[in-house]
Amino acid sequence: MTPTINVIFEEWADQALGLPSYETAGAAGADVRAQFADRQPVILAPGERRLIPTGLRIEIPLGYEVQIRPRSGLALKEGISLPNAPGTIDSDYRGPLGVILINLGAEPVTIEHGQRIAQMVVAPVVQAGFRQVRELGETERGQGGFGSTGRG
Repeated sequence: MTPTINVIFEEWADQALGLPSYETAGAAGADVRAQFADRQPVILAPGERRLIPTGLRIEIPLGYEVQIRPRSGLALKEGISLPNAPGTIDSDYRGPLGVILINLGAEPVTIEHGQRIAQMVVAPVVQAGFRQVRELGETERGQGGFGSTGRG
């Protein structure tokens, strides 16, 4: 069954920008756009991070989450990413949808009103049970941590 994400626009939002949308038939992520109440662009200095509003609020069905991910073109061309990628929106959140952007590039980057800034991927959620035990099962890797499986 295909989940449906209910969307409302903030009172100040530019509804002409439309709902999140899949740009191709095979796209996993639906693009979301920057929306600024004053319609003025925002400039991100190198190293700066900022919460960018989308003008949307969403209702995610129980048993799903929405992951907010960077757009690869912005990352490659402008150095724009998400410091918490992927960001998770839980099914019980009803507040404004904002996207934390960071400029990892060497030059300031202008974020325009209506610009596609991130993509949302809808994913099923499984909540685990947790229990305290005295020992953990053995594995070949054991306690080997970062880089313990080698390179290549």
